[in-house]
Amino acid sequence: MVMLHTLPIAELQRRLFDWYQKNRRDLPWRGQTDPYAILVSEVMLQQTGVERVAQSYERFLAQFPTFAALASASRGDVLRAWAGLGYNRRAVYLQECAQTVVLEFAGELPSQTEQLRRLPGLGPYTIAAIQSFAYGFDVAALDTNLRRVLARLAGIGTPTDQQLKAVAVSLLPPGRSADWNQALMDFGSLQCTAIRPRCIVCPLLDLCGAVQDQSVPTLERKVAERPEPYLGSRRYFRGKIVAFLRDLPPGQTASLDELLHAVKPEPGEGDRAWLESLVRDLVGHGLAQIVEADEPRVAAPA
Repeated sequence: MVMLHTLPIAELQRRLFDWYQKNRRDLPWRGQTDPYAILVSEVMLQQTGVERVAQSYERFLAQFPTFAALASASRGDVLRAWAGLGYNRRAVYLQECAQTVVLEFAGELPSQTEQLRRLPGLGPYTIAAIQSFAYGFDVAALDTNLRRVLARLAGIGTPTDQQLKAVAVSLLPPGRSADWNQALMDFGSLQCTAIRPRCIVCPLLDLCGAVQDQSVPTLERKVAERPEPYLGSRRYFRGKIVAFLRDLPPGQTASLDELLHAVKPEPGEGDRAWLESLVRDLVGHGLAQIVEADEPRVAAPA
């Protein structure tokens, strides 16, 4: 393991900024300082790839340009605008964030950690990203790419969160957190990748602890059990139900049988009860509504 005090921090920062100047990705949210626009991009990017987000980001902002516009929109319109991004619950969280900002913070996104924690769907990374990109705070936004790059630079094979935070704080250039965090993100996405990192042409090769130790840790995600396969999972069918309801003409509903045959053309015994449980789960999360209690019919949320 390379001790932090042996890293030539100023030289490392200079080289990484030089690399970033030449290789930075041209993304529609880069350079944004509007807290609302940054929040939208960060929530979209939580579980969706950069390319897909880039296709939807500006269109979403055009439709809902402010916290007030998003807060007052119908849930159905928000879900339709979210189409293609997946994990539809994030759209609900984002709208609930907007409603809280309007009601409790006079339409201004707060900058302090404790206040940001009160907003639904915001974890430590998203909070740090908002503080860095929107407010210029000297904080490290530790996403997956940053964690991997920092662990390799410091030569830590299996880092703890405390170790990674210590590395991040040591390397963060005062007053330039936004550029630094974005440079590290691009470096992790394009250069210091999880699989087959481009070490031989890396500008930080002679400074990298993992190279000196002849090990390139990949920071594999620890899970308690094997994750559920997506295809055929409850999450898969939840997404199909939301997509079907989202595409219904305004005011139109579907019976449970119509919905079942739409998402599962050859249903089996017990599938209707299974579908009803999925629908009620979606209703509980604000992603669907049951509009007739006697003979249930389902629609996109109003």
